[in-house]
This record gives sequence, structure tokens and C-alpha cells, in this order.
Amino acid sequence: MPGDVLWGWIGPLLVAAFGAVLRFVNLGRPNAVMFDETYYAKDAFALLTSGAEKNAVKDADKLLMQGNTAIWEQCAPAELDKCASYVVHPPLGKWLIATGEHLFGMTPFGWRFAAATAGVLSILILARTARRMTRSTLLGCLAGLLLALDGLHLVLSRTALLDIFLMLFVLAGFACLVTDRDHTRTRLAAWYATSPLTEQGPHLGPRPWRLAAGTMLGAACAVKWSGVFFLAAFTLLTLLWDAGARRAVGLRRPYSGTLTRDLPTALTALALTPALTYLASWSGWFASAGGWGRNWAQATSQGPYYFVFDSLRSWLAYHVQVLGFHTGLTTPHNYQSEPWEWPLLLRPVAFHYETAKPGCGDPSGCSQAVLGVGTPVIWYGALAALIAMVAWYVATRDWRAGAVLLAYAAGWLPWFYYALADDRTMFMFYAVPMVPFMILAIVLAAGLVIGPAHAPPKQRMIGTRHMIGTRRMIGAGVVGAFVLLALLNFWYLYPVLTAESIPYAEWHARMLFQRWI
Repeated sequence: MPGDVLWGWIGPLLVAAFGAVLRFVNLGRPNAVMFDETYYAKDAFALLTSGAEKNAVKDADKLLMQGNTAIWEQCAPAELDKCASYVVHPPLGKWLIATGEHLFGMTPFGWRFAAATAGVLSILILARTARRMTRSTLLGCLAGLLLALDGLHLVLSRTALLDIFLMLFVLAGFACLVTDRDHTRTRLAAWYATSPLTEQGPHLGPRPWRLAAGTMLGAACAVKWSGVFFLAAFTLLTLLWDAGARRAVGLRRPYSGTLTRDLPTALTALALTPALTYLASWSGWFASAGGWGRNWAQATSQGPYYFVFDSLRSWLAYHVQVLGFHTGLTTPHNYQSEPWEWPLLLRPVAFHYETAKPGCGDPSGCSQAVLGVGTPVIWYGALAALIAMVAWYVATRDWRAGAVLLAYAAGWLPWFYYALADDRTMFMFYAVPMVPFMILAIVLAAGLVIGPAHAPPKQRMIGTRHMIGTRRMIGAGVVGAFVLLALLNFWYLYPVLTAESIPYAEWHARMLFQRWI
């Protein structure tokens, strides 16, 4: 790792602070219930007040914007199940939204606070993870900066939806596994230097970072079920890293060593731990009489053992219902899109749009919009970088390129199955868990463009050093120009990402494609 430990923290923290300014300033704008906030803000408030989601009265959104929180249908204590709301996502993301509502009230700022916090934390985690992967504080800060400047990440950080929490936990799980990889290799190298060589190698002892990764990935599944795609991919990834480490020290049977020494602990960390984390996220439902399908009266009718059995049976039956919903969701929507369209930003979701807002200085009319779209320079740059990662991995088998490609595939390819097999309704913001890995691809490609800091020992001649210095200067100029373009692109789109009131003509000019309208 780089020797600048202090700057290794100060740099990412400064970048995260910049991202925090973008996300928290005017967080309550627009002063309205945006898009699917109509579900998640109220569901979170129901969890906060009663432990389970409840049905709201008609015009509940209008009541909330008037400061009235008496928005629930009323049921007799013996009929609480009639007021239960059928929801199709696990509760953890809504519990996190509820923390902001508890701290700041049932207001737009309150229900968006946790999402903004998650966005800022993800910037810090990505910067630190990229630093670890590249051994460069500068490239780590570049990764955090690009994430701070991505439009889709910004919008979801300023909206009370679940996807930003999914992205945070997926990224945190990946970061923990990268750290585990470093620590495991250090431990294996120490064993190699001090112990007799065996065919399979040693048990590598406690692996707290992999346990932490399992907790984070379990939390991702407890936000949205699509987290399971990353859990499966990252489990395979960490086992391949273990086998690669055993092979690197010259063990004759690295793969059987991984199966006998590493797989059992991996199952504990990446199967049992996520399952327990997921189960724990449903504590409110288990403890409440008013959850959907809870069957509280039946569960409490025959003693504690039957209570546990019947509660689990009801919980599993609920999951079967939810699975049927997700596989059968084909209702058309104006802003739906196909997975192949997401990397090209062809059909973003308009989270909010209002006309005739005062204060823009244009008598002909004003627009206030929130468009859930990525920063085009970053997204199209990421496509080129991902192609470069494919070539780099084929040529060198570099683990970093392989990890980024696998993570990107885990977030993207499964949706093609649902598009082809089920014709499922999908939206572009489902792609936000892919964004950190797109940016890692850009940063790794930037490292290749800039080149190494020093010539290899056999090439340390004056001419070679001069050529490397010139190459690095040109490479740094290319990377710097890309970052400047990304910043300008983000600045241009910023008004339609954050509901600034601007003249209609300016809003229309920022709709770069016809399908953005």
C-alpha cells in the first residue's frame, strides 16, 4: 500500500465531503412526494410507528405535504391484518429511510436523509477500495470524485428509494472481500516463509473481513432480492482468489486446498451469515401482529414452539407470494426500459416534473425536474473502459479487471433473463449497483493510460526514464481532460437532476435524447 497513510484518508474524506455538499444542499427540494417515494416513505413511517407496513388512506401524500401524519387506515385490534399492506421488497431499506424520518420528521428532507447518507458513504468506500486495488491515493480519489459526479447516483442519493442502499451494501461487501484478499495473501506468504511446504497449504484462520462481507451482502439481499446475484458472484470470486493465492506460492493442489481449507469458512461467511442477516431484517414483522400474512392469532394459539413454527411458515408463504409478484410483473409503464438500453442511457425515469414554477426569471414558463439519468461522459467512458478491461484480462489475467467485469455482469446480465423469459417491467435506475464497478473500470483504465511511476530496474537509463516521464505526462493530460469533461457534463445536467427551477427552453435543451422527455 502507498506510504501516505494520512493522505490515504484525508483525500477520500475530502472527496466524500464534496459529494455530501452536492447531496445534502437543498435535499428537501422538490417539496413533494417523488415517484416511488409514495410507497417507501410511507412504508418506512409505518415500520417506525408499528413495526410493519400498513395501508394508507386516500390522498395520504397530500396529507403528508400538509404536515398531517394521520394517514393510516384504522382497524380494530383483533383485525389488524386487514390494515396490513402487501409489499414486495424486504424491510431493511425502509428501516434505514425510517431513521431519517425519526431524526428529522415526516418531511421530504427526513425521508431522503438516509439515502443521501448512503450516497456519501459509498463515495468514501469506493475511493478507499480503488486506492487499495490500484495502490494509488490519486486514483482512489479519482474514483470517489467520478462517483460523486454521476447523475444517477446523485438522484438516487436524493430520493427515498431502495436502490441506493442496495448499491451501498454491494459495494461494501466487495470492499470487504478486497481487503480480505490482501490480508489472506499476507498470511499465506508468512506461512510459506516459515513453514514446511505441503500440497494443499494451511488453514488460513479467522477471516473477519470475509465475515463482514457476508453481513453486507446479506444486508443487500435484505434491501432487494437482486442482491443475491452479487452474493453468488462474489462467493465465487473470493474462492477463486483463494485458489489463485495458493497456486501463486507453488502449492501442488491449490484447488483441492481451497475446497478443503477455504470453502467451509466461506460457507459460514457467505451463506450462513447473509441468511441470518436477512432473517434479522424481518424482526419487525415477526414481532408485530399487523404484518401482511402474519397470522398472529393463529401463531399465538398453541404455545411458544408452535408460535415459532407457524411464524416461519407464514413468513415463507409470504415469500412465495412475493416471488410470484416479481416473476409476473408485466404492467406497462411509460418509463420502463430494457437492460440493453441502460448503459446507453436511452430511457431514464422522470422522477419529478412540474411546470410554471416561479423564480426562474422567464415569463414564458419554467420547469422543475428530477431526471434519473447518469452523467453521459462517465457512462460512455465506462463502456470504453469495460472493453479495455476485457482486453486486459484476456492478455494478462489481471485480477482487478476480472473482478470488475464479474461484478458488472452480476448487476446487469440477470436482468436479460427477466426481459426475455418473463417480459418483466424494468427501469434504468436498477443499474445503479453497477455504477461503482463502471467507475472502477474507468480508474483502472486511467492507471494504464498514465503508466507506471517508475521504470523497471533493468530499464533505468536516462532515455527510458525520459520516455516514461513523457508518456505519464501525456497520459495524465488525457485523464485530466476526461475528468474535466465529466465535471462540465455534470454541471450542465445538474439543474434537471436536483429540481432547480429553470426556463422551459433550458430544460428542453438538456434532454439530450428524444426519449429523455
